[in-house]
Amino acid sequence: MTVHNLYIFDRNGSCLHYSEWNRKKQAGISKDEEFKLMYGMLFSIRSFVSKMSPLDMKDGFLAFQTSRYKLHYYETPTGIRLVMNTDLGVPNCRDTLQQIYSTLYVEYIVKNPLCVLGESLQSDLFNSKLDSFIRALPFFSVRAA
Repeated sequence: MTVHNLYIFDRNGSCLHYSEWNRKKQAGISKDEEFKLMYGMLFSIRSFVSKMSPLDMKDGFLAFQTSRYKLHYYETPTGIRLVMNTDLGVPNCRDTLQQIYSTLYVEYIVKNPLCVLGESLQSDLFNSKLDSFIRALPFFSVRAA
């Protein structure tokens, strides 16, 4: 089991942060185009799920799975969206994404007067803490299947 990559978007769809660990295949397009494509897909899936669900879903869209990977999604009340791609063996990562937001993003970005909210995250401390956090997850493996 492993983590492939992580995106953090603001409420307007700007990618604030991107990290990758065990990503074997690149998209073949620029990172900016990839970010727009990912955000557009999330926007469409969220809209589809909210309209087609037979029940009132308080949590909305949580995950998306293909035959090769699993996309985990968490949206904060302030509109920050965290997206983590993993392999299929990883269980639901909602708590993990919530922990990344509350213990890393809030502590090292929101509470940092040098970080401008809404702009690309330029904190080396945040990057190193995030990398350590991901590598310490029980389902993280350097040798991805």
